Amino acid sequence: MPAAPRMKICGLTGLEDAQRAVGVGAWALGMVFVAESPRRCELPEAELIARTLRRRAEICGVFVNEPLDDLTELADAIGLTMIQLHGDEGPAYCDEVRRRTGAKIIKAVRVHSGADLRLLAPYHVDFHLLDAHHPTLRGGTGETWDWELVAQRRSKVPLILSGGLHPENVEAAIATVYPYAVDVASGTEAEPGRKDPQRLADFAAAVARTGDPEAEEDLEAVIAEVTEGTE
Repeated sequence: MPAAPRMKICGLTGLEDAQRAVGVGAWALGMVFVAESPRRCELPEAELIARTLRRRAEICGVFVNEPLDDLTELADAIGLTMIQLHGDEGPAYCDEVRRRTGAKIIKAVRVHSGADLRLLAPYHVDFHLLDAHHPTLRGGTGETWDWELVAQRRSKVPLILSGGLHPENVEAAIATVYPYAVDVASGTEAEPGRKDPQRLADFAAAVARTGDPEAEEDLEAVIAEVTEGTE
């Protein structure tokens, strides 16, 4: 049995939640830098998260149509190792972000139909992220989409599956798509920007169940330690 997909825990705004995410096995810690987002992470908190946890997980900044110079300055100040571009950024912009920052690049697309998947073809980035389509919001909607659209997708670019994932549906999502990683924000929250420790642990356990049974047992032992003091 293959290993379970990796987990990107997004919408983090403070060190305590970031530490919980790492404790349940997060591969990447996502912090949103979009002014209007209820999950926006302030610079001092982002710097603290990066400084404390950079050796244990990827430090990912999420941006939407950010001016290139502003993004570069923020990425350097925090020490981002991964950058998610969730707007209308073109391939040349993505390439320049990678050149300037040295970070791994995730290009996101909102999926409404199979035609949307073709939008990713020109993007030679490190990861493609597929999210639910919404007419106004960019991520964090809590809405799912038709995973069957990518059930037979073949690509040399690793896929990150996002959009309305939570502990109750992530196993079905993985069984349909089997992505490189899954991305979750609202599905593990008590409220926007604040994680629910039990939901976070349940999500990690559900992801682990899709992989090697021995790996699942190891992770569940870690999860028990992380959540012990939260009840």
